[in-house]
Amino acid sequence: MQSRLFNAVLITLTGILISGCQSQTATDQSGPTFSISFSDALTDTPQDGRLLLLLATDSSREPRFQINNSADTQLMFGIGVEDWQNESELVFDTTAIGFPLNSLAAVPPGTYYAQALLNRYKDFHLGNGKVVSLAPDRGEGQQWNRKPGNFYSEPVRIEINESGSSNFSLVLDQVIAEITPPEDTEYIKHIRMRSELLSEFWGEDVYLGAHILLPKGFDQHPEARYPLMVFHGHFPTDIGGFRTQPPDANLEPQYSARFDLDGYNIIQQQEAYDFYQTWTGDDFPRYLVIEIQHPTPYYDDSYAVNSASQGPYGDALTYELIPFIEEQFRGIGEGWARFTYGGSTGGWEAMAVQVFYPDEYNGAFIACPDPIDFRAYLTVNIYDDSNGYYYDSQFQKLPRPGHRDYLGNVDASQYDYNRLESVLGDKGRSGQQYDIWEATYSPMGEDGYPVRLWNKDTGEIDPVVANYWKENFDLRYILERDWSTLGPKLEGKLHIYAGDMDNYYLNNAVYLTEKFLESTTNPYYAGEVDYGDRAEHCWNGDQENGNGISRLRYNTMYLPKILNRIETTAPEGADLTSWRY
Repeated sequence: MQSRLFNAVLITLTGILISGCQSQTATDQSGPTFSISFSDALTDTPQDGRLLLLLATDSSREPRFQINNSADTQLMFGIGVEDWQNESELVFDTTAIGFPLNSLAAVPPGTYYAQALLNRYKDFHLGNGKVVSLAPDRGEGQQWNRKPGNFYSEPVRIEINESGSSNFSLVLDQVIAEITPPEDTEYIKHIRMRSELLSEFWGEDVYLGAHILLPKGFDQHPEARYPLMVFHGHFPTDIGGFRTQPPDANLEPQYSARFDLDGYNIIQQQEAYDFYQTWTGDDFPRYLVIEIQHPTPYYDDSYAVNSASQGPYGDALTYELIPFIEEQFRGIGEGWARFTYGGSTGGWEAMAVQVFYPDEYNGAFIACPDPIDFRAYLTVNIYDDSNGYYYDSQFQKLPRPGHRDYLGNVDASQYDYNRLESVLGDKGRSGQQYDIWEATYSPMGEDGYPVRLWNKDTGEIDPVVANYWKENFDLRYILERDWSTLGPKLEGKLHIYAGDMDNYYLNNAVYLTEKFLESTTNPYYAGEVDYGDRAEHCWNGDQENGNGISRLRYNTMYLPKILNRIETTAPEGADLTSWRY
């Protein structure tokens, strides 16, 4: 793709032509305008969705891959699309909202690479009678810039002149290709199953998927029944970190800026091979590992709970998918033999399913979880604060930070993250982090979409919605409210880990939760909470290795505690031997 960018046609200062489509007269001379159409070779069906205009000064990658919340992000502008005909043009002018610049009027003159992309929606006729228009997952995990079937244009080099009044045209004439599903191997299998519960909610067939890592000797020991380890996290393309061959001999070392490690790609392959050797070792206990695929039209992951706008994913995973897997792959199929773990989103999910289904799991290992106490919803107390973007102040407008490094240097605010989401989609349709929290935690509005916790433009918090979040999804609050019944079921099951310099301030909610847990009596919670000194997101409890290493060892690092839990809590007559061959 780099050669295409460098060979793109240079557009003159008058913006005479791009991709063979005539430019349109500007509707606002205070900034450049872009007229967008789509080729009838793609479809003659009217389109709904979110149309994105992308501008980049960096020619090394397509603009669609350069949008993020870092200091290096490039420019994006968005408008909603309904019933867009292929013979008509849609115009981006200074009324289109943008990120990180608010408007095309603010784009400085210079050379850019321009691209347009349509994130296509479809109508869902929900079981409750409401109709919502959303971007269906197409096997990619709700990635707008990689979603199969989305239309886009090739990047084209343009010049925006000093007056800012340049006029350009782009044609969507490309479509993102379908994804090839992974193939089964000796150790890794892949399944999909139709969920009755979710299909009823969404008004159409909904499938859940999973990748299953089988133990050594699975076929040779048909008598064995296995404990189940549920690894929660973002949309997994396959079982990660498992490799049956040593690292590639000719692999060019790559530096990881995130972990400050040279040759991190080689380290990853070596760790994956080491895991395979451990997994197939003669004395290693045998169990099943599963990684679940449960994307929704709102995100790459449902958060594994029942919610008003996404449906009964908690019940579907716990009572449909997991029993299905245990039946197909000889799981023990009882709560004492199921364990759950994960980091970040997966950490929240591991804790949530343990709390909401306390008898169905026997331990949760909860790393760097998304906010588990909404008094520390990142840097916001949603119950006492009035604004999610700015600290309460009579005379100052102090932005709430959204991201920091291990020294506390802030590089993004709460507003920045939410502004990016607003450009990507309205009504909670960005496919990003804050919108999925609302899709999970909020009630459904009269229009069928999630109700906002705060005004996306101003940050003003809705206390009614905040209270709904509290009663239904604030895990610390629910534990405290229901400890008399939950406590006996959760004793010894909660293990929480966070870096004390988590990039997203997630450790603050862990502090508050720890304070409650340590105060518990009748029973005492009898789990653990631990912190990594100056550790960033997503520290997971390893005090000896940095996160660059420990994040690659999730499937074995908690095993000693899991085995001890099985030995001390399994009911009389439980199968403790068939899987220890």
